[in-house]
Amino acid sequence: MTNNRFALNKAFCLVLIIFKISIISSYAQNLHLEQGKIANDTIVKFNADPDLGFYYPYFMRLPKGMVIDAELFLLVETNNSGVNDSLAFHEKETYLEVIKNSLGSSLCRKLKTPFLVPVFPRPKKKENLYTHALDRDAVLIKKGEMKRLDEQLIAMIKHAKSQLRKMNVLINDKILLNGFSASGTFANRFTLLHPDMVAGVACGGINGIPILPVKNIESCNLIYPLGLYDFEKIFSDTVKLTAYKRVPQFIYMGAKDNNDAVLFDDAYGKKERKIIYKCIGRTMQPDRWLKCQEIYKNNATNATFRTYPNIGHETNKEVFTDVSNFFLNIIQSYK
Repeated sequence: MTNNRFALNKAFCLVLIIFKISIISSYAQNLHLEQGKIANDTIVKFNADPDLGFYYPYFMRLPKGMVIDAELFLLVETNNSGVNDSLAFHEKETYLEVIKNSLGSSLCRKLKTPFLVPVFPRPKKKENLYTHALDRDAVLIKKGEMKRLDEQLIAMIKHAKSQLRKMNVLINDKILLNGFSASGTFANRFTLLHPDMVAGVACGGINGIPILPVKNIESCNLIYPLGLYDFEKIFSDTVKLTAYKRVPQFIYMGAKDNNDAVLFDDAYGKKERKIIYKCIGRTMQPDRWLKCQEIYKNNATNATFRTYPNIGHETNKEVFTDVSNFFLNIIQSYK
């Protein structure tokens, strides 16, 4: 890493600690607690560890007021740090997402639960590779550091949980998964790939087209990331459809959102775009958005859809309140 220090936003009273995994236990002993709660908003950066299955670093935030001796959920939101060939750039932008530039950062403070954000790259030199959305090109990478980012995220989650337990933090086996725009699309697709890991997922701004839990509709075979047609071929596994249908999902769009990723080759290839226009909908809203809701309903998924009338490709206080309550209800259901 070329830049391990960033300016801290005083409003959050953050403590940034960058260290190697071997000294985590000594750090745990020095956590500043007040009446069993984290006294200061604390961010920890873990470096990449290929031996453990992740080739990129990640940040974990422990919010002020987080209780140590009550079972918590790990909140996860993947980075959406734009296009750049420098990993240092993505690291800096991801750090900002951790402290303020994401819905997840606000949820972390509200829910008082640990928050994990990976530093995944999105190289400019590979213009059609949309890693931050876990697109088709991303999952087809067979070797190298960018292969199977979903599995790298799982490795990070497992590692983070092990570190939290060393800090005597009780942590649930499942995660809360959040995302908006590209990170919302990543969250939506990750949930279908790994439903047993997810206690609940909230995703917004996903271009009116969540991944569909069917192999085909009408005359169209729904290849990944549109549906399940070639799922077993790509992932060498069977889809856990029963488990997926049980996962609570909150999926939302702004009614004024005109950010249609289907128009762009980095998000969807020509073959995918042709299928979308033919069998799902050429117009993002309302056609495609309503069609996908109908498919989810007809296939008995545990999904709630919401359209916010006064916003575009963005979130607001109403979204934050709804997503917060969605996760709080899930947390309460496990007690």
